[in-house]
Amino acid sequence: MMTIALVTDAESLANDYDMPLLVEACEKAGIKAEVVRWDDEEIRWEDFTSVILRSPWSYVERLKDFISWAEKVSAITDLYNPLPVIKWGLNKKYLLDLRDAGLSIVPTEVIRAGEQEITSLVSDFIDKQNSAAEIVIKPMVGAYSRGVRRFRVADKESAASYIHEQHSLGNNVLLQPYLTSIDTSGETDLVFFNGVYSHAIRKSALLQQDGTVREPLQEFRKARQPTEDELHLAGAAVKAVEKIFRLQNPLLYARIDLILDDDSQPVILEMEICEPSLNLPFSSGSAERFAEAIKQRTG
Repeated sequence: MMTIALVTDAESLANDYDMPLLVEACEKAGIKAEVVRWDDEEIRWEDFTSVILRSPWSYVERLKDFISWAEKVSAITDLYNPLPVIKWGLNKKYLLDLRDAGLSIVPTEVIRAGEQEITSLVSDFIDKQNSAAEIVIKPMVGAYSRGVRRFRVADKESAASYIHEQHSLGNNVLLQPYLTSIDTSGETDLVFFNGVYSHAIRKSALLQQDGTVREPLQEFRKARQPTEDELHLAGAAVKAVEKIFRLQNPLLYARIDLILDDDSQPVILEMEICEPSLNLPFSSGSAERFAEAIKQRTG
């Protein structure tokens, strides 16, 4: 029987609603799955057939340590998704690579630490947005909307001040328009296993106008059937990653988060291919599909 590691951490496991379902599904599929912490120094990673990232969400505060750990594990056993994909997916500037690959994304601009005239850069970005009343500033590395803020386009000075604050913390940032469709239609999160579409959910907006962020609780999610356009864009994004990294096999898992632009067309908000919540409780059989994908890939 193969033995796999499902990787989490002490801070995050309680919020990993996928884990109990996946462990049970793996057992039924004849896979021995151990739930382990990425920062547990007693673990012998070479004892596992494969190591699969699930909810190591403390990486945001310990990014260098996490990447060093991933490099060590990747050198001695199979890590999923592959190390180059994980490193790429941890930094939201990947959106620019997807745009360059011809995919539709939320308009995105990067402002790195050390840039001069940040207020002017913010103004220039706002001028390119035809109808947006607000912009969003988010750290390039982050999870669950940590550090993400909304600003009205007229409040450029406050937006610039917040960017300076993020830079002082060592964070480069992204600028995006706030697309109001998320308030009415939410976002559509599509999940793929071994490159094959599995299921999707609707997630309500978490980022509030007053700067607060809702906790990503289950009550803000429900099952959703994506449109053909959404399926096409999400599938193209998964294929694009395979092409960028010249992968011989599809991504073991991926979640593509879409919202609608001002023309009601889907655009990519984020692509979660490192350690995403996969919303298994919202789709009957999804845990079993993931377990089967693991078995096919690692068996």
